[in-house]
Amino acid sequence: MDKLNEILHELGISKVKLAKFLGVSRQMIYNYLELDSINKWPKDKKVLLLNLLGVKSPEEINKIKITTDYIYEVDERLNSLCKDTNESNTNLFEGLGKKQKILLQDIVELLKDRIEDENDTEGYYILLYLYHYLQSIDNSKELKYILAYVSKAAGFTKPMEFVFNEEQQFIFESILFSAFSLYNGGGASKNKIAASHERFVAQIEHKIEEKMSRTMELNTVKVQALKELGYTEINESNATEVFEKIAEIQSRKVAS
Repeated sequence: MDKLNEILHELGISKVKLAKFLGVSRQMIYNYLELDSINKWPKDKKVLLLNLLGVKSPEEINKIKITTDYIYEVDERLNSLCKDTNESNTNLFEGLGKKQKILLQDIVELLKDRIEDENDTEGYYILLYLYHYLQSIDNSKELKYILAYVSKAAGFTKPMEFVFNEEQQFIFESILFSAFSLYNGGGASKNKIAASHERFVAQIEHKIEEKMSRTMELNTVKVQALKELGYTEINESNATEVFEKIAEIQSRKVAS
């Protein structure tokens, strides 16, 4: 069973997705994986799992080698057998194509699986930082290149596939690979890179100061706009008027 857990992890198949595929609850998946042999699984669930992994017997699972092509094959089988997107009564999937619906549901299920344990502080911060990452992704093309690098390094994407700017992505991936090689090779001690980290901290602190300065400036302009208009707050009825006044005040400062 350790080998099966290892394979599922390398394939990126979450407990939630496997539960949906087998038609059981997530807790039941945990129960199955705690058994010492797949032969103790219900026969229909065992057959489904073997078909998903592309083997004919539990013994063949130990011979499975994870390659990029194998990941593609399993993912294709999983998606073809998990066509139901379970749209529920929400508008979450409204206006999306079939491929987009499947991807979004896979993401939602994976996130839910990660955050379900309220005592998992690390899991919470992983998703919080991911949220910050997604909020920032349109401000830096390099963040997109990082996503592509991770997908390739994990074996989900072919190494010479470039969906963004090919030349820039190629250069960035090469530099990132060198950085990871240096880190994993033990050649980057804390003392050696302390100065670099100090520059990183200084840059971040400068950005925070700039952001706070812009926020304070905007608040000052907002207060001035409310005062000139005779209001005490921004609400639904006066929002347009207040924002126009804010723009006017800012244009005065540029002209002066």
